[in-house]
Formats: sequence, structure tokens, C-alpha cells
Amino acid sequence: MNGPENVAPGDFRAVLGRFATGVTVVTTRSPEGDPVGLTVNSFTSVSLDPPLILFCLDLEAGSLPAFEAASCFAVNILGTDQEAVSNRFADPLAARFSANEFTGWSTGAPILADALAALDCTVHARHDGGDHVILVGRVQRLAVLDDAEPLVYWRGSYRKLC
Repeated sequence: MNGPENVAPGDFRAVLGRFATGVTVVTTRSPEGDPVGLTVNSFTSVSLDPPLILFCLDLEAGSLPAFEAASCFAVNILGTDQEAVSNRFADPLAARFSANEFTGWSTGAPILADALAALDCTVHARHDGGDHVILVGRVQRLAVLDDAEPLVYWRGSYRKLC
């Protein structure tokens, strides 16, 4: 068993890969008003009262400046038929948004039209998280948009529940 001084990044990734996660696309708008988003699986609920969620954003992410400047963001939960969406938002060179793919709710953060569910949030707090920033959002609006199965990520690839 490895102690904290002996935790190699590859071992850390291998162990955490045994934890299945859902797949989301987190979105906001740049200071110029352009939609910005990326694929995130480090998403979780924090509190029911008040309704808080969080996600973690790599300090090397190209979208970091937009999320640092933003007062809001949305979390779009993806379904099993949205692997291509996940891959597109994970690719830093891809054109991530198409014309009719999203709408805006109260905060204006992009809500993906085909997501399973979405949460529209204002930024509640930002915390240092090593090589990531932890963004905590207060949920302003939420909805289930589809009743399909979720897109799941486990051991380095997409999976289905059954």
C-alpha cells in the first residue's frame, strides 16, 4: 500500500478510474458573450439547502479565463447517445457549439437542448484545488429534459448502466 509520499500520478488515475462517473458539459459565456464549454466528470452535489453543486476545472483548461470571469455557469448532464457531444466538448480544437444546439435560461449560461438534465447556477464560491479550481454553484433553475439513460465513464471509456 502506498503512503501519501509515494502516490504516483498513474497509480492515482488508475485507482480513481475504478469510480464510475456521469458525464457533463459545463458551460458559461465569455466576457464578450460567446458561449464557452467543456466536458467535465468531476461534478457532484454539495448541499440541499441552499442547493449547491460543484465541479473542478483544470488550471490548464483553455476555458479557465471565461469561467474565472463568469458570475454563472450551467451543468448539462449527458445521455448515452451523447458520446459525440462529450468528445466534441473535450477537444480543445473543436467548434463546440452549433447554432441551434443550446438555449439560455435565467443566467444566460448555455443549456444544451439535448441534455438529460440541466442546472443553471450562479457562482457561489471558488476554491483552490491543487492543479484545479473548484467552482461551487448555487442552483437557480433546474430541469429534467429527457428520460434516457445517463452517459457513464469508467476505467477510461464510456459505459452503459446495463
